This record gives sequence, structure tokens and C-alpha cells, in this order.
Amino acid sequence: MSWQDTYNTWKNQATLESSLKQELTAMAGDDATLEDAFYQPMEFGTAGMRGVLGPGINRMNIYTVRQATEGLARFMDTLPADAKERGVAISFDSRHHSKDFAHESARVLGLHGIKSFVFESLRPTPELSFTVRHLHTYAGIMITASHNPKQYNGYKIYGEDGGQMPPKESDLITSYIRKAADLFAIGVADEDQLLADHTETIIGDDVDQAYLAKVKEVTINQKLVDEVGKDMKLVFTPLHGTGRMLGEKALKNAGFKNFSVVKEQAVADPEFSTVKFPNPEFPEAFKMAIDLGKKEDADVLIAVDPDADRLGTAVRQPNGEYVLLTGNQIAAVLLHYILQANKDAGTLPANAAAVKSIVSSEFATKIAESYGVTMVNVLTGFKYIAEQIEHFEATGEHTYMFGFEESYGYLIKPFVHDKDAIQTTVLLAEVAAYYKQKGKNLYDGLQELFAEYGYFREKTTSEEFDGVGGSEKIADLMTKFREEAPSDFAGYAVASTEDFQSQTETFADGHTAPIALPEANVLKYKLTDGTWIAIRPSGTEPKIKFYIGTLGQTLDEANDKLAKFEAAIQAFIKE
Repeated sequence: MSWQDTYNTWKNQATLESSLKQELTAMAGDDATLEDAFYQPMEFGTAGMRGVLGPGINRMNIYTVRQATEGLARFMDTLPADAKERGVAISFDSRHHSKDFAHESARVLGLHGIKSFVFESLRPTPELSFTVRHLHTYAGIMITASHNPKQYNGYKIYGEDGGQMPPKESDLITSYIRKAADLFAIGVADEDQLLADHTETIIGDDVDQAYLAKVKEVTINQKLVDEVGKDMKLVFTPLHGTGRMLGEKALKNAGFKNFSVVKEQAVADPEFSTVKFPNPEFPEAFKMAIDLGKKEDADVLIAVDPDADRLGTAVRQPNGEYVLLTGNQIAAVLLHYILQANKDAGTLPANAAAVKSIVSSEFATKIAESYGVTMVNVLTGFKYIAEQIEHFEATGEHTYMFGFEESYGYLIKPFVHDKDAIQTTVLLAEVAAYYKQKGKNLYDGLQELFAEYGYFREKTTSEEFDGVGGSEKIADLMTKFREEAPSDFAGYAVASTEDFQSQTETFADGHTAPIALPEANVLKYKLTDGTWIAIRPSGTEPKIKFYIGTLGQTLDEANDKLAKFEAAIQAFIKE
């Protein structure tokens, strides 16, 4: 069917939900917008789906959510009855229609006789991951678009290990989704009846308390927190999302009493009215936290994104201004503290390991190696870190100490199998107390690590391609980098090129070696000076991302190299 045919099917659908019908009427005559909404179904990958809210098969709405859940339900229909009895845990964030989508999912599952456990109100993504493991459900659904702007929402499926559904199962679910082609024919059960017969169960405080009890185990040096942390001034902001309740409770439970919350951003607001982008990667997201921090002379500011799986921080300097740390820098400071504190306590395992994505900094690798700790590299996506945790636990090969991605996602303790900003908030506060006890701050600690391990600098940039032709433009750029492979960037020769799609590393002299990681559409160039450059299409947004990691004898040298490599990438794109 053409997009026009699909559009007409929706337009003429008598049962179309009223608000979507109104939006569709308003779109009449805007062929570009209509084509984008109807030209193809939403892509459902291993990270689920994410997109703009509105009518259409390429939009987030109750019909595409039902379709996705129908795919999961049909897949579970093929499994032993135990899987359906164990059921699916469901949570949601503060975005428009998130609660509706969560309950529509329960209704679809219920019609298949699949039990659901739905949170009474919004909860963080890491708690959903915990809940799958805690309740021993077969799967989990999280309704969230993470840190995307207000017009987005999304849908993630988690496997029974608490990590996002592995590719094999995800591909099977996708095949069942595609078979449920008639979105308006997907049935839903009566929710009152589901609740009455206990096919659907509402969950809340009991799970919260179980999760918070595990978060208490994140603290390494309770004496330090009791002596220094209780008086250290913190500012915390959940950026209008799910992080407030558990974030505040976790800090208090750990012993941090002297913290303030940005009141305006403590309100769960789907409009994200005080920030353009509710993303702790962006300095603008810290504006209100900085204002409050200056008023209260706060030592450190912590912001978590709306589903509380990512965290950013800003540190007060002697002049009263605040400096933000990058995701890679936060990871380096956290890992160093974890390893040193465990070494001091005599609890650092001989087989300790950390895990990071291939596009994250080698700064953390250097730190790990200095403690005799193995660093394991995985593809981008926290599910791959979760897979390593499962492997470690099954084989005893390593003891998991820390995992992270450069995009401000960290996991301290593996009772969650996804990135967890609540855990990280507690540990970062402890690290801040550690440096405060020494008369320093987190930024000073970072400078000490630079001096010891080298001046590592990283940057991620992206090119965005919206609309019908966006994916094709991104594919063309990836093809250009493969077929016109650059031999150097900014005058620094390429020593080898890793192509994770062909799973081959090609060296400058032409010889090759296999890559022992799953297939992925990623290129990574290793330069002769130790710099690396990686290129990959985003899995959740219409973007192609460019990652640069470099090293200098001084911070100025590292920053200068970073600027040169960024310019070289742009020059190659435009050739």
C-alpha cells in the first residue's frame, strides 16, 4: 500500500480515537507531514521503538503500542504456559500518554491470558529492570522516550534477565509485530475484569522498598558518608521526570541529609516546561540547578533524565561558578573511586572486571589496568553490558565492578541490568564526600586522574536527517566512509579500521583480523597517535553519530587535537 492508501484507511476509520482523529484532520493538506507519518511502520529494533507522538503507522499512539504488545503476546503464546503465568512487568514515565500506553499494553496482554504487573504511577526505567528480576516475570515493558524532547515517546521490551530483550527474541517479536498488520483489529481486554480476576496486578511501594534496600548496598564507605556526607551540600533535579521519589529516598537512606531539590523541576511535567531538552548531557538542563546551587553554596549538582537512567553532574569551583563533567569523565572518577575504595578495604576481587561500550573513553581502561582489572568492550547498548554480567555470573570468569556508556549511563551494582541513575546518584555523592574530606572536589579529582593517566578528551557530534529520506541519507554516509575509506584524519594516519558490520579489522598494510563481537553497523578508526574515531547511526533517533577520543600531554593539546579531528570529519562528509 502507498502512504496515501494507509492514510485514507486511518482517515476513514470510524473507531479512531478522538484526539488522534482531530490531529489527523489538522494535518490534512500537509503532504510532507502525512507522508512521514504513514510511509512506513515504526522501526522496532533491539531497543524497542521510539518516535514522535501522533496519528500514523510511523508515530507513537495507542494503535502502534497495541501492535508492539500484540507481537510480544503472540511470541509468548508460543512459549510454555509458565511464561504467561510469570507475566510482564510494566512501568512508564512522565510523558504524554505514557500511562495510557502502559495500560493499553496490559489490556492486550490480558486478552492473551498473560499476567501483567503495572506500576500504580510513574517509575524509573532502572526500577522496571529490577522489577523483572525481583518478581521473576518473563518480560518487562517500559514506556519512555528517555531524554528526547516532549513530542516523543517510546516503548522498550526487557527480557527475563532484566536487560533489554536480546536480538534473537527481539527479532522473533518483530516478526509477530509485522504479522499483526491491521492495527485496528488488535483486540484488548476489559481492564476492570483483568484486575478483578488478578490477570492484572497493580504494584508500587513493596517493589520500591525492595529496590531501595538494594540501593543501600551501593555505598562503599558508610563511615565516610556518615562523617562528611551528612553535611555536604547537594542539589538534585529529576528534570520533570521519574527520579524524584526514589532519588530523594535513596540519598536519605544512604545518609545524605543536606540536599535540596529544584522544586520547579520536581514536578512530573510532560511539557518539560523549564527545559528545551530534558537531557543531563546539555548545560542548559543545569541552569535552574546552578541558580539554586549558587544560592545555597552547593558542592555538587546532580541531574537525572526523565526516566532516571542517565545522570549528569556539575561541580562548584572556588570562584563560585560550576563546571560540568562529561559522561566519560564521570565514569573515570566513579571507576577510580570504586577500585581504590575496594582496594583499601581489601575487597577488590582478583578477577575484577569493568565493562564499557566501544565508543566510550579509553581513560577508564587505563584506570582499570592500573589496578589489574580487566576492561571488557561491548557494542553500544546497555543490553550488551547486561549480557556480560550474565556471563560473569554463569562462568565465574570475572566479578563485575562497574559498567558505563559515554552517553551518561552507568551501572554500579548488577541487581539492575540497565543503566541506573538512582544508584549512580548515591555513589557520586559518596565520591564527592571523599574529595571533600581531602579539601578538594570532584573536578580536582578529575585533574589528579588526568595528571596520572594522561589528558583524555572525547566528543560526540551528530548529523540529523529527519523525514522520509533521512534513513537513506544516513545509509549513504556510512557507504561513503566504507567505500572511500579515509587513510588519515587531520594528518594523522589511520593504523587500522574496524568494521563491525563485516566483523573485520583491516590494518594499514592490508592484512585483516576478525572482530569477536556481534555484527553492527559501526565503523571505528584507530589512528597512529592513539586517537580513535567511531561512526554509527543512532538506534533511537534519525541521526548519524561521530565519536572522537584523543589524548594529549596537556589538556590544551588534547582539546586542540579534538577540534582538528572534528573539522576533518566534517571536511570528509562534505567532499
